Amino acid sequence: MMDRYAVIGNPVEHSKSPLIHHMFAEQTSQQLEYGRVLAPLDAFVETVQAMRAQGYKGANVTVPFKLQAYALATQLTERAHDAGAVNTLMFQGEHIIGDNTDGAGLVRDIQHNLAIPLHGKRVLLIGAGGAAEGVLHPILAQQPALLVVANRTLDKALAMVRKVEAQGELLYVSVQALAFEDLPGQAFDVVVNATSAGLTDSQLPLPPSMFAAGSLAYDMMYGRETPFMAFARAHGAEHVVDGLGMLIEQAAESFYLWRQVRPDTAPVIAHFKS
Repeated sequence: MMDRYAVIGNPVEHSKSPLIHHMFAEQTSQQLEYGRVLAPLDAFVETVQAMRAQGYKGANVTVPFKLQAYALATQLTERAHDAGAVNTLMFQGEHIIGDNTDGAGLVRDIQHNLAIPLHGKRVLLIGAGGAAEGVLHPILAQQPALLVVANRTLDKALAMVRKVEAQGELLYVSVQALAFEDLPGQAFDVVVNATSAGLTDSQLPLPPSMFAAGSLAYDMMYGRETPFMAFARAHGAEHVVDGLGMLIEQAAESFYLWRQVRPDTAPVIAHFKS
């Protein structure tokens, strides 16, 4: 029987993960099955245990279960621990290993696919929820000159910054927490929207002068033009992209963890953009 994997979520029928992983498998001559598993909102743990009993080798985890996956894992990678959430599970005997590939996917998309280095740049991370937590440490690892975490609720942004300060990661990076109203007067080379505002077509209260010359505006949402992307286009961002590349790059990282083969993401990204 071929090794089996799946993406677990609720809802999950919209997920592009099965097609992405099937393309990876075909490209790398890996024999595997990858499907979708709809977990009841109150039965994530039971769903994972049933998958293990059925012989699954691993799974991707999407909303709203990343925190439950973190709690369920019997072993956590360093980046899962840093993120406080898990999006990739590996089933090895009695162990459930939890990892988080979101931040690696974002950084690789920006630096490899878009050819925009983060080192020495002024970076703004919008949002202080789970999506922002998942990418904060991988961005810091690239040693930007400045990383600002901005959020409607300043306390949540401050909590994120204090967490990394306590872990002693800020030797080469200036990190600040700001409320949205404190942003006017600053300009950034890279602006990453990690909020879910695009889901509701909500406009974030951002200053129009925040985009420096040659800047990148990156929305982690994908599939359509969000108000943030439209705002960035109208106010001077040179590069405006959605999170499709991040989605595919984080999937490639999961695939590598499971199969020890790293797929070429370029043709997959091109397929979804065509």
